Amino acid sequence: MSQLKNDKMNRSFVIAAFIVIIFSGCSGGNGRTDLDTVESGTIHISVDESFKPVIDSQIQVFEALYPKAKIIAEYKPEAQCFRDLIKESTRMIIVTRGLTDEEEKFYRDSLKYLPSWDKVANDAIAVIVNNKAPDSLFSISKIKGILDGSTGDKQVAVFDGLTSTSTVRYAIDSILNGKPFDPKKVFAKKSSQEVIDYVAKNENVIGFVGVSWIGNKEDTAQLSFLKNVRIASIECKCPEQSFIKPYQANIMTKRYPLVRGLYYVLKENYNGLGSGFANFLEYEKGQLIFRRAYLGPAKMNFNVRSATLN
Repeated sequence: MSQLKNDKMNRSFVIAAFIVIIFSGCSGGNGRTDLDTVESGTIHISVDESFKPVIDSQIQVFEALYPKAKIIAEYKPEAQCFRDLIKESTRMIIVTRGLTDEEEKFYRDSLKYLPSWDKVANDAIAVIVNNKAPDSLFSISKIKGILDGSTGDKQVAVFDGLTSTSTVRYAIDSILNGKPFDPKKVFAKKSSQEVIDYVAKNENVIGFVGVSWIGNKEDTAQLSFLKNVRIASIECKCPEQSFIKPYQANIMTKRYPLVRGLYYVLKENYNGLGSGFANFLEYEKGQLIFRRAYLGPAKMNFNVRSATLN
């Protein structure tokens, strides 16, 4: 009887171990654990540094609503975010574009499934100048002339990097149409915060930052920035000749010329915490946070009404 009992125990142990092996292998290399649900678990995400203020707010509210959830965000240049996407430890990236056809093919082949992605907001690149600068009105042609050195203007430009950031990529692709910067006229700082600080100390410098860094008038930190710098007005993309700032209505109607999207790319083929956070960004609470940060929500209706000032 004792030997029979031991044999049964051994068989039970082998079966249990076999079940554990099967279920541990079913994660498919996507980082899933038993605690990883749409409302709980821990994930790492990489975020374009241009969006740190608003994504910090999104994470803070999400974690307050779901105390068992922990989202660890690393803020870095956009190109590094895309490089992180192939890492097993990175579940999501938040950047200014979705995947290209070539990238979709690569991830489908390497991961055996296609990461999901979608636009959640509309952002703008703000041009900032020193408070003592004599000029705060710019046409796109004038900005282009500063960046490529084709004008004799003494002004120079500063970005949050010179190679791998989304703001630099936008300036080269959409303002210079693929031409390089003039190295004598354009230089880099390490972050958007450093760009703001540098412009605040130099009258002949214009800076380029994401609007979420200086657009929220309810943010005390951003109000302190605006004591030292001004948001420049850019020539409108509209029939009338006017210069406008990157206000929310101008972003949503694309009257402001330097508009770009904000996207998430999610590397998850099940309903885990990454899916929960992506849903949060797309639905009402996340969209309202984008609106409060003075970005243009991509998933909410936005009505522009005419008004008369008396």
